[in-house]
Amino acid sequence: MKELTALLAGLIFGLGIALSGMANPAKVINFFDVFGTFDPSLLVVMGSALVTTFIGYRIVFKSQSKPVFEPSFSLPTKSTIDASLIGGSIAFGIGWGISGFCPGGAIPALGFGGVGSFAFVGAMLVGLIIGRELKHGNVFANPKLESKKS
Repeated sequence: MKELTALLAGLIFGLGIALSGMANPAKVINFFDVFGTFDPSLLVVMGSALVTTFIGYRIVFKSQSKPVFEPSFSLPTKSTIDASLIGGSIAFGIGWGISGFCPGGAIPALGFGGVGSFAFVGAMLVGLIIGRELKHGNVFANPKLESKKS
């Protein structure tokens, strides 16, 4: 049942992304082109998402002590703004502005079969792997060289 619920939520999310235009990189880039072909319609999409999330979280947290399919809510505990958060935000913004895709829009866009969405998702996966390795200090570490140094 947990997997079916996740699938349904993903399908609804993907449909919303596709219908709103968030899976169309040209529409997203036009949103960022404030002094050119500016398209403010994504403000409605983002505002609607913000309002829905704000109301939804309040309803869920007041009516339930835990999620339906998990033993507890998984909420972030970190509240500091650090270099990792700032660097990730900058990388996200640059990638979104250049490509017109964000992860939430790129995954549903794969269904349209465009080469750009596949390139973005591939690059995103490589970036995730590199980021994980950087976080753990393993980037470009060669285990054979490390063992010879000891």
